[in-house]
Amino acid sequence: MSSDIQETKKRKRSNTASLDDIYISEETRKRLLYRKEKEQKRKVLKHVRIDDKELEKEIDKGVTELPKKRFYRQRAHSNPFSDHQLEYPKSPRHMDWARFYPDFVSKDSGPLPTDKRVEIADIGCGFGGLLVDLSPEFPETLILGMEIRVQVTNYVEDKIIALRAQHKGTGKYSNINVIRGNAMKFLPNFFEKSQLKKMFFCFPDPHFKQRKHKARIITNTLLSEYAYVLRVGGIIYTISDVLDLHEWMKSHLDEHPLFERLTELEEKEDKCVQIMTHSTEEGKKVERNKGSKFIACYRRIPDL
Repeated sequence: MSSDIQETKKRKRSNTASLDDIYISEETRKRLLYRKEKEQKRKVLKHVRIDDKELEKEIDKGVTELPKKRFYRQRAHSNPFSDHQLEYPKSPRHMDWARFYPDFVSKDSGPLPTDKRVEIADIGCGFGGLLVDLSPEFPETLILGMEIRVQVTNYVEDKIIALRAQHKGTGKYSNINVIRGNAMKFLPNFFEKSQLKKMFFCFPDPHFKQRKHKARIITNTLLSEYAYVLRVGGIIYTISDVLDLHEWMKSHLDEHPLFERLTELEEKEDKCVQIMTHSTEEGKKVERNKGSKFIACYRRIPDL
């Protein structure tokens, strides 16, 4: 084997090799360059107020353009039990929400005022469709999406940055943000007892195999954690296109002593149900395929 061939293989294996050093397809090259450019802008704009000078510098560089989903390829699901090297606070008191909602929270203000804490959580927010549609319905409420997949989280971040830039000066979309996190492990690290008033579980991973059921987002143990962070009268919203998963979630919520099902009329009149049904990327795909959507909503009741 010639020394030139050996050198080429070393360069291909090197983690520090540049894009020019590695043979990759043109489409892959475009995707990597696109991600790198977005990452640089994200570092600058993710935690700034919409009228900051940094944003003014970036407006002319295409920051207002919505991100292109094809450049954020990622597997549809992620193992919640894996070590994802996530960052999370020791407790809710250690969470710096000013970084995520700079229009609502001053960096020097300390803990969030009671009326400006995060009150709505979209668990497994996917590509952020629900966050975007909830934002104008609850303009004074802080809404957080939690997503475990890296590239999907990046996509939502870039989408929020672009929407804020497009509506500069109006304050629109300044009440939503996303964080990469594992709600099955670290939810109490982010939220105080009785902090949330709404939690959404939209088209979660069905984990079809029986041995994988323990990884489903609705279980008896997890429902007790959700009851901890959800205030009395708060609502859990669930929707799925998989009947088996719908029945699973419904049965576990029915059995839990701290939740009761909303009436059919209550679900029908709840505007969040209407938004949830049509806003998510997964929901739109189900509509295109003429599939079914199964909905169940439950109210947090007082402790026994």
